[in-house]
Amino acid sequence: IPSMELLGTASICDIGVPRNRLAEAFAGLQRIEDERGVSIFTIAHAADGNLHPIIVVPEGQSITSGAPKAALGDMFHLAKSLGGTLTGEHGIGLLKQDWLAQELGETSLALQRRVRAVFDPQGILNPGKAI
Repeated sequence: IPSMELLGTASICDIGVPRNRLAEAFAGLQRIEDERGVSIFTIAHAADGNLHPIIVVPEGQSITSGAPKAALGDMFHLAKSLGGTLTGEHGIGLLKQDWLAQELGETSLALQRRVRAVFDPQGILNPGKAI
């Protein structure tokens, strides 16, 4: 990762796919890189299908808009199309909130929000987060 940071700003992502779909995932990530014009380097925990595509953009360029953000969305749709998931281990965070409803569905999100409200009725714990 430090060597990638020499090229610019590195944003470590993660998706999970079934192990028997890893080759398709890597091919899809290459396609996303080519189509979006962003650099994507991928490391993985291949034994469990957990991929860490790392988007590297020039220093000062935003990862949260434009082609890099579009590439994140493409990665999510790729993982889902292969029977996988939006996150393998890193969680949703702030960057993946746009796709959380597609991942979990509105019913699940509503339930999680109700559970959160039991423990945080004033909404003061970790404000502004997805759940």
